[in-house]
Amino acid sequence: MASITNDGNGHRRIQFFDAKGKRNAIRLGKVSQRNAEAVKVKVEALASASTFGHTADDECLRWVMNLSDDLHAKLAKIGLVPSRSGTRLGPFIEEYLDRRHDLKPNTMKNLKQARDKLVDFFGADRDMRTINSGEAEQYQRDLLRDLGDNTVRGLIKKTRHFWKVAIKHELLIRNPFDEIPATVRANPKRYYYITREESDVVLAACPDVQWRMIFALCRFGGLRCPSEVLALRWSDIDWEASRIRVPSPKTERNEDGDHRMLPMFVELAEHLGDGFKAATDQDGFVITRYRDSNSNLRTQLHRIIERAGLKPWDKIFQNLRSTRETELVDEGFPSHVVCKWIGNSEPVAIKHYLQITDEHFERAIRRTTAGQSAAAERVAEDLEKAKKAAQNPAQQVHETRENDMQGPETKKPQAPANADTCGSFRSKSLP
Repeated sequence: MASITNDGNGHRRIQFFDAKGKRNAIRLGKVSQRNAEAVKVKVEALASASTFGHTADDECLRWVMNLSDDLHAKLAKIGLVPSRSGTRLGPFIEEYLDRRHDLKPNTMKNLKQARDKLVDFFGADRDMRTINSGEAEQYQRDLLRDLGDNTVRGLIKKTRHFWKVAIKHELLIRNPFDEIPATVRANPKRYYYITREESDVVLAACPDVQWRMIFALCRFGGLRCPSEVLALRWSDIDWEASRIRVPSPKTERNEDGDHRMLPMFVELAEHLGDGFKAATDQDGFVITRYRDSNSNLRTQLHRIIERAGLKPWDKIFQNLRSTRETELVDEGFPSHVVCKWIGNSEPVAIKHYLQITDEHFERAIRRTTAGQSAAAERVAEDLEKAKKAAQNPAQQVHETRENDMQGPETKKPQAPANADTCGSFRSKSLP
């Protein structure tokens, strides 16, 4: 419990015990008893939250946000609230990133890109508490002038993350970016199906066996590049069982997600076999020549594709994975099995990977044409049967009518049922 002490001349202070049992005092200066009571209630709530490790309610957090800098600094000095200087945009994100030593290099790179965009728009010294939903929408519109929709959604997702961290540390009470779309959408316009013929041409244009393995692992193994391709070791390949253990850095946080098993497809066996024979360290990494951080595999593959006489497609590595997943499903493997091999879920595969190709349309048309021909033959047979069925009753009716139209004189006499000879018939007719 906190208490109010009068120091004379209207000067008051609030005393309370912190989580460690230490007595602390907050000098309010010359304030009314009523205002001092209001402060005391909030100090008790903040002290209780600190002692029992829970978050203060929204009303209390709003009160803290609206405090004068002088009183806020007094509360921060004794540890009841974080320092207000911690809500400056640039320093807050920088301090957060400095603490995240557990992040992967690519994740850190993406978060820094999001930080740079925010600082360019709002300024490094902007107080995060003062950014509202309207400014968040304006920031999104500004990004969309130069970047694609999905790129902007990815940046907004990372921006939301920064605000969520601040809220967890009770520096903020709301996230102005919550209403801005952040879910990456499928974009069929950027899909591209790499045919077997195109794959063969690209493989022929690869400068060495290492690049042929990189392309084959992506096109016929569906591996992520560069993360999974560069993580693969020769010890991950079981030649006898014809299986490959694919390390998966992207999903290693998930349960049993640090790797997945992949069949040794015949398209992989040839190129991996050549690479294994040429390897100087058959216990090391499969790909050794292009591991430098300065090696941009995407740019190099663009050049290889152009050298092959083809036009580089969008999302160059993801479309290789997408092509392989679509191909395996078309070959009749169950979708849940293919997803295990490729390393994604069925909803993700349907939304972002499985493609509709020209071959699907051609097969459907062939099937429809064949079905129409068979249906036409059945219709013709049915019409012929119907004609015959209609002709027989008509013929019978026609003969009956002809018989009825004949006069009594023209009709042949009918013998009685018991008359077996002409003699017996005549004997009954004479007197």
